[in-house]
Amino acid sequence: MNLSDFDYELPEKLIADYPIEPRDSSKLLVLEKVSKNVIHDNFYNLGHYLQKGDILVLNNSKVYPARLFGKKKGTDGKVEILLNHEVSPGKWQVVGKGLKIGAIVLFDDSDLSAKVLEQNEGCYVVEFSKVGEEFFRVIESIGHVPIPPYIEAKREENDSRKNADKENYQTVYAKERGSVAAPTAGLHFTEKVFADLRERGVEIEELTLHVGLGTFAPVKVDDITKHQIHREFFSIKNEVVAKLNSAKVAGRRIISVGTTSTRVLEYIFSSPELVNSAVSSKELSGSTSGWTDIFIYPGYKFKIVSGIVTNFHLPKSTLIMLVSAFAGVENIQSAYRAAIESEYRFYSYGDAMLII
Repeated sequence: MNLSDFDYELPEKLIADYPIEPRDSSKLLVLEKVSKNVIHDNFYNLGHYLQKGDILVLNNSKVYPARLFGKKKGTDGKVEILLNHEVSPGKWQVVGKGLKIGAIVLFDDSDLSAKVLEQNEGCYVVEFSKVGEEFFRVIESIGHVPIPPYIEAKREENDSRKNADKENYQTVYAKERGSVAAPTAGLHFTEKVFADLRERGVEIEELTLHVGLGTFAPVKVDDITKHQIHREFFSIKNEVVAKLNSAKVAGRRIISVGTTSTRVLEYIFSSPELVNSAVSSKELSGSTSGWTDIFIYPGYKFKIVSGIVTNFHLPKSTLIMLVSAFAGVENIQSAYRAAIESEYRFYSYGDAMLII
């Protein structure tokens, strides 16, 4: 398929620059992929479309303030660094502005420094002066939430609502630190929604995928099959894999929250070896973990996921390709047109969609 198949026009006013309050009052578009029926509702009614025995799978990764500002030692040239992932203790792959190999960077309002070691494929490897929890304590103090640029571009410079991003750009169930961007489909959930789902007999499980920069890297080739997604780290408890495997055999529905959860589940259940290893493990309390670069686009045959809670994604992105693979390109294009006509809010802080 060609990149242009995943394009659409969005009025700028529909790009959400701040989240709606409360979280669960966002709009919810329900797309029934077989009947092609579209229903308009609110997220707090999510439970109306799920049923007893469904398993909802969340990505519990936690966003950390990965955007750092500093200056070059000796020149005072301004530097901006966006952390991607830790290569080895103290050494990080980053995307940066104003960097060059050998430079020493001094970070604002701290005694943290870093040396630029190498450059590769548009990224740098830098070595920080602090490691482990000491490093994270510093960046929790000086770091900034890496809000997507299309949101920053819409905001007024002195808007005080920016100060709430550390809380707003985080799911209420975030636990495992490691993402540079939020698994945004989860931003709509509240404890009230979870209570309603449990009362209806919906079971809730978790996995972890640390969202990296590769998830949002633009597709630069017309033939999308030539695109390569960067690897991201995942982890899921063996007992959860075993439970999902049993549910699949029993014909129960597995509803993934977000494209990140979808990618982990499909990666694992595309490998019978991984599933069998987890299910037969003597320690079900243990976990299956690793790195995945699975790229899901139309033509892919889903192995485990039977429903997806998601947001409205950027045109020509790997994320809209994934939901198009699940629901069909025409279904997604039609649903997006309906959302635009009804003035849904789009992207990270926008409204939600349930595909079943």
